[in-house]
Amino acid sequence: MTRRCAALVLAALLLSLTGAVQSAQAAGYRYWSFWDRSGDSWTYATQGPSTARPADGDVQGFRFAVSADSQDASQPRGAASFATICAKTPARDGTKRVALVIDSGTAADAPSGETPPAPRTACARVSPDATTAEALASVARPLRYDTNALLCAIAGYPETGCGEQVSGQASDQASEQASGTEKPASAGKAEKDGGPSVGLFAGAAAVAILGAAAVWQARRRGSRGDG
Repeated sequence: MTRRCAALVLAALLLSLTGAVQSAQAAGYRYWSFWDRSGDSWTYATQGPSTARPADGDVQGFRFAVSADSQDASQPRGAASFATICAKTPARDGTKRVALVIDSGTAADAPSGETPPAPRTACARVSPDATTAEALASVARPLRYDTNALLCAIAGYPETGCGEQVSGQASDQASEQASGTEKPASAGKAEKDGGPSVGLFAGAAAVAILGAAAVWQARRRGSRGDG
């Protein structure tokens, strides 16, 4: 029974390490994410800009960044108050006003050779039934879409690419720089040759030591007749 427990402990540790490695190598995607403003916070939109129909007074945002999914996506930065963004756009009968925050991200998010424009805001005055995509087109042309209606570029940025996959390491670095929480160079950084970090080797060594100790303990007890 003791040997079996030791084997289970070793298997669990190895499985945990394998999961950590896979997570570290997870790939992200470079794209424009779409957000709704609710009170004082951003919420990842549940539908695309081509189908969303904001109401008069709504605030919506777009952020260009590298992320693996909606859980780690970078939020739009800067002022996000409807009163501030639409202060110079008075209400008009037969129209609605939608405040838009357009954040092109950081240099770490940008495709090779491109520089992200500065974040900006705009107040779109559109027809009452207009979609977010129509509101965006009225203030930030040219827009670019792919064949699946994925929003690829706002105001011409970026010039090329659309939701392309980015390596896990590049995704992590872009996310850290975009959020201002970039890790020190010594904190789990990969080696220059792209191999595992020293921390990963140390973790593997620890697992091996623990496993060997468990097996030794099981054999020792077995030799005494209590295994």
